[in-house]
This record gives sequence, structure tokens and C-alpha cells, in this order.
Amino acid sequence: MVSLSKTIFKAYDIRGIIDKTLDEGVARQIGQAFGQAALAKGEHTVVIGRDGRLSGPALTAALAQGLQAAGANVIDLGVVATPMVYFGTNVLGAASGIMVTGSHNPPDYNGFKMVLAGEAIHGDSITALYQSIVDHDGSTAAVPGTYATHDIRARYLERIIGDVKVSRPIKIAVDCGNGVAGAFAGDLYRGMGCEVIELFCEVDGTFPNHHPDPAHPENLQDLIRCLQETDAEIGLAFDGDGDRLGLVTKDGQIIYPDRQMMLFAEDVLSRNPGEQILYDVKCTRHLAPYIEKSGGVPLMYKTGHSLVKAKLKETGAPLGGEMSGHIFFKDRWYGFDDGLYAGARMLEILTKQADPSALLNALPQSDSTPELHLHLAEGENFIVMDHLRANAEFPGNKQIITIDGLRVEYEDGFGLARSSNTTPVIVMRFEAETPAALARIQGQFRSVILAAKPDAELPF
Repeated sequence: MVSLSKTIFKAYDIRGIIDKTLDEGVARQIGQAFGQAALAKGEHTVVIGRDGRLSGPALTAALAQGLQAAGANVIDLGVVATPMVYFGTNVLGAASGIMVTGSHNPPDYNGFKMVLAGEAIHGDSITALYQSIVDHDGSTAAVPGTYATHDIRARYLERIIGDVKVSRPIKIAVDCGNGVAGAFAGDLYRGMGCEVIELFCEVDGTFPNHHPDPAHPENLQDLIRCLQETDAEIGLAFDGDGDRLGLVTKDGQIIYPDRQMMLFAEDVLSRNPGEQILYDVKCTRHLAPYIEKSGGVPLMYKTGHSLVKAKLKETGAPLGGEMSGHIFFKDRWYGFDDGLYAGARMLEILTKQADPSALLNALPQSDSTPELHLHLAEGENFIVMDHLRANAEFPGNKQIITIDGLRVEYEDGFGLARSSNTTPVIVMRFEAETPAALARIQGQFRSVILAAKPDAELPF
């Protein structure tokens, strides 16, 4: 029996290690607390689903018991991608949902992504669930909630296939890394008229081939090889629960989500001129000018899928995106992050071209690093960032943006250091016009971080 630990209640979701910080008992408590929160908002039904992790069935059953004990009715979608639970909260007459998923974490992790009365909950709302469990007197509802299963697959696929159209036949390769997206991606893109080569689309919670996280280049090597060896024109990759998209060109170039956003923004702004386009602090500095050129208003915001989703709702923006691969379409869709749907929208854009890879490779680009992580002790990331904000100096900078960590803009590039909200890590990213400029900017960051923590083992 695992005792409840506050550490699993993260900034955007709940996440723990099976039998260390998360088990069926904890899942049941979370279900009951969430059920009470839903009922307090006048919501009587909660949609649930799970990814392909081995711990999923037991946790989901316990979660459902907890929800029912609170008096909430449960609609269980079974094994689905995270966006299919979000879709359920938009079309099943129930605006609250919980997805049991460890996303891209190692196999022994699992967790919960939650929507409460139409809002992706984060921060204080998640802490409130913890407090509700601690304060709970052990009572249950006089009338327990009902339990029903529902297969949403056909409705989800038909909704996308009915709206998103390719302009010509195209052969694509899809790598799902044995994550749950593999159960749906092939059928979705074939349904749109694509020919599909499937890589690692068998759902397997041990992830035997590579980690299902397209944000890291090592996880895209199989896809790159497949494009070299076959006549597929483009490669799509997905994370473990299907809410993030990776993209690879025929010649093996990785098109990171901040460059994908340029094409998405241009397309969305053609129908929504003058609207705001939202993106997070990790994105390339070429994105804002591209949005402006396409007739939109760029709006930089904090990193975090729940935070971006909330900001999207607040601003009414038709599109938002994060460097990590969460893309949020409000244009023709519901405003939640969905890697499978983003892949469909990308194919709609690319099939208007004879050579999709040429279009993608021509997008503005500088020398840049992927996300770099400085690993620290629990809580130390916040201490180091506070020290940097108070003391660090960046000679020659043009602007320091502090909406999320420190993003230091120069004439010829930028450097970013921000504290992860989910792990004791400082996340960094650098971009510059020349290798020399990149080295100079990284050098400045290296010296200010070492001044704050002399024994830091920097990843650059």
C-alpha cells in the first residue's frame, strides 16, 4: 500500500512511479476527490481512458471506483490516445475527463491528465485535489455513480477524416514508438487517403524499440532510416499518449514543432486574419516574424500544455503551440492538443506541394540546440533560477523576457533557462545566426549558472 505523497501532484498533471508513489489505493482517492470537484461544478459524468501501459487497467478500474464512490457517473473509453478523452469531453455531453497515462515517461511511471468542467486543470486546482484527499472523512455518496463503457474510435476518426482533406495521394511513414497512438494512426491516415508504412504501431507498455518521445532526435532515427530506404515522402512520429507530433522530411531533417507552427499559423491565419497566435518561450525567434508576415499577432507565453490551453481560451486565439510538440487548434477543432489531428492538418498543407520536404526545409532556421537539461536535486532548480533572476548579467542583450524563466534575446540569437514544472531540471535552449554566436550565448549562460552553482554539470 503506497501512502499518498504530495510530490506526485505536478504543475499540469499527476504523475508517479508504480508501487513507489502511485498504486490503486492512490488512484481511488484521486478518483473520489476529482468526482467531488466535478459534482461541485454541477458536472455529473466523467469520461475516462487509458494508454497502453501495463499498470493502466488496474489504475483505471480503481479510478472509476473512486469517481463512483463520490457519486459521479463514469464513461470508460478503454484504451485510447489522450486527445480522444479530450474529444469525449466535447462530444459526449460530459465536460470533465481523466486520462490515465504516463505520456513519454519510462514504463514504470503512470499518471493522470485531467479536464474539469471544460478546463485543463493545473497548479492550484491540482494542489486542491491533494488537499481534498487529505481532508476527506472517508464517507461516500449516498447514491454511487454509474459505470458504462463507450467506443469513441469511429466517431473520432470520422470527425477528422470528414473535415481534413489531402490534395493528392501521399505515402507516409508513421512511428508510434509502441505508444497508444499506434492503435489509431494507421487507420486515420489511410482513411484520409494516404498510403501508410507503420513503425512500432503495436501498443506495448514496455516500449521495446525506442522511447515514445519525438522531442529527442535519438527516438526519430528509425523513422529517418525508413524514409531513406522506402518511397515514403514524409515521416510522422508520436509520443506515448498521442498528444504530441514529431515530423521528419524525406532527407532526414527533423522539423521541430516551432517550425511546424509557421505552416500551421499561415494556414489558420488565411481563414482568421489578424488573430493572435500563441507559442511558448522555447520557440524559435523566427516564428514571431513569420506570424506577422502571415497577417497574425504573435503572443509568447509560458511553457506547459495546461497553461497554453487556458491562455488559448482566454485570448480566443485560433492556434497555439509548444516547442515540445503540443499543438492546439481552435480553428476547425476544439482547442485541445492532439498529435494525431496535428499530423492530419500537416498532411493537408503538405499535399498541396509536389515536394513537401522542400517546403519544410525552406522554413526559416538558425543554428539551434534541442532542449538541454541541467539535472539538479529536488527543489534546487527553483533556487538556482531565483539566483539567476536576481544576479545574472547578460552583456549585449537586446531584451530579457521573464514570463517563464529567463529568455535573453540578442541581435543574433537567444538563450533560455527555465525551471521545469514537473522534474528538478533547468531546461535550456539556444539559437543563433552563426556557430560563433551560439557559442558566445552559451558561454554567457554557462558563466552565470556556474556562478549560481559552481558544481553544476552543464549539458553544453
